[in-house]
Amino acid sequence: MENTKQQKEQTAGKKLLLEVDRQQPGSKETKHEHDNHVKSSHHTSSKISATLQKMFHTDKGSDTESEKSENTNIQPGQTTSNTRFQKTEAGKHIHNLSYSKRTHRMQNFFKELGIHGQPAAVNDKHVHSQSLSEKYGKPQEVIGKGAFGIVRIAHKIEPRVPGEKLFAVKEFKRHHNEPSKKYIKRLTSEFCISSSLHHINVIDTLDLLQDTQGNYCEVMEYCSGGDLYSLIVTSGGGLEKDEGNCFFGQLINGVKYLHDNGVAHRDLKPENLILTFNGCLKITDFGNAECFRMAWETQPHLTRGICGSEPYIAPEEFKDELFDSRSVDIWACGIIYMSMMTSSLLWRVAIEKEDANFKAYLEAKKKDTFTAPFQCLT
Repeated sequence: MENTKQQKEQTAGKKLLLEVDRQQPGSKETKHEHDNHVKSSHHTSSKISATLQKMFHTDKGSDTESEKSENTNIQPGQTTSNTRFQKTEAGKHIHNLSYSKRTHRMQNFFKELGIHGQPAAVNDKHVHSQSLSEKYGKPQEVIGKGAFGIVRIAHKIEPRVPGEKLFAVKEFKRHHNEPSKKYIKRLTSEFCISSSLHHINVIDTLDLLQDTQGNYCEVMEYCSGGDLYSLIVTSGGGLEKDEGNCFFGQLINGVKYLHDNGVAHRDLKPENLILTFNGCLKITDFGNAECFRMAWETQPHLTRGICGSEPYIAPEEFKDELFDSRSVDIWACGIIYMSMMTSSLLWRVAIEKEDANFKAYLEAKKKDTFTAPFQCLT
C-alpha cells in the first residue's frame, strides 16, 4: 500500500516537472577546466547533497527495481545513458553531453510569443551601434522560447579562419502595452548585471545591440550541452548520483559567486542552468536578478515580492514580509537537486493551504523526521 502511494506521488511529481514552462540559451570549456572545477566543488557538493537526501529519504535502496538501473552509483570505467557520464579509473569523471541527441525526445513546452509592435529607437549607452550580423553573424536556428522572447544561434564565419564561431542571441521582445522607457530599463538592467559577472559557472554575456528588425539582442556564449531541464526530463528516472552531485556542486559555486558579489538570481530552475558538452554548468537568465548589496556596503538590503517559477519559489516569498533574497536562491538550489535525483518536483507551490505535499513536508519537519530544513544550507 505504501509503495503504491509513493509511486503515485512520484508520477505526480514527474508530470508536474513537465508542466513547468522552460527556456534556454547557450560555451566552451576545456576538460582541464572542468576537472579543476570538480576538485574545488566536490566537498561542498557531497556535504549538502547528503543533507538533502536525508531530508527527503531519497536513499536509492528504496527505489523500485526499474529505477535502480537508472539511479545506482556507477563504478570506475562504467558508462551510462549512451556514455553520457563516465567515471575514470583515476577517480575523475567525464561528461559527454549532446543536446541535439535529446531534442527529438523533447516536447516544446514554451508558450507561443505574442509580439506587439517594435520598440522605439533609443539612444542608450549600453546598446552598441555595430549591427548584430556584422559583429556576431546572422542569428539562425531557434534553441529557446519564452515570455522574454527567442534565443537563436548566431554563426560567425571569419574569411581567413576555418570553421565558425557560435553565439547564443537572446532577442528581447517588448511586452504588450509596455512603455518604451520601461522596456529599455528592463533589458539594460539585465545586461548590466549579467555582463559584470565573470565566473566559470555563470554564462558569459558579451554584448547588447540591435538586429536588422530593430529588436534589442543580448549576445552570450553558446553552450552545446543544452539545459539541465531537458537532461532531467530525458534521464528516465533521475540523474546518476555522482552526475547530479557534480552539477549541484557547480551550481553552489556559481550561486556563492553571485552572492559574494551582491547579486541574487531570484529565478533559479533547471531551465536556467545551461551545460557545455563537457558538463560545465552555467547560470543564465538574469531578468529577475537584483542587487542586494553594493560594493561599499556590508549589510544586505532586504526585499519582498514574488518572482520565478512556482515550484522553486521559497515560502517566505508568498508572505507580505521582508526577506533576504539570498535565502530564496538557496531554497531553489535544494528543489533543483531533488529534481535531478528524482526527475520530479516535490510540490507545485510552497503554500501549506494550497499544496498537500508541501503540507506533508512541514508536518514531517515538526516531527523531526528530517535532519534539517533547507535553511541550513545558507
